[in-house]
Amino acid sequence: MVEKSHTSGFWPSLYDPLRQMGERVAEWLAPASEAAGSDDSYRIAVELPGVAERDIHLSVEEGVVILKGKKRSEREETGETWFFSERQYGSFSRSFRLPPDAEGDKVDAQLKDGVLTITIPKKTPRKQETSKVEIRKG
Repeated sequence: MVEKSHTSGFWPSLYDPLRQMGERVAEWLAPASEAAGSDDSYRIAVELPGVAERDIHLSVEEGVVILKGKKRSEREETGETWFFSERQYGSFSRSFRLPPDAEGDKVDAQLKDGVLTITIPKKTPRKQETSKVEIRKG
């Protein structure tokens, strides 16, 4: 299964509470995602409403799918009074560690209706070849 990757150090630090708070804030601001698997592939869907394709960078490095991007704010406030805004703008980053049976060099991605769908095929299992071993007379 595809799992979200985390980075952590070996030794505890005085800064751990601050680092953990920063990680929680980063996860809160990161786009929502879901991962699923079928018999022949893994699928990761990431919600990216309002993000242009040109602002998305997707790569696979050492068995990790890395998604980076930026949601731009292009707001013109002529003659309008804003009472509140719950829209988020800025840079984001997500990473997902691939399982050993994923083919990281054959990743496919499609952006449709504000959802980026990343499909990673599974390696086809090798058929066990049987061969007869001849026993020599000693």
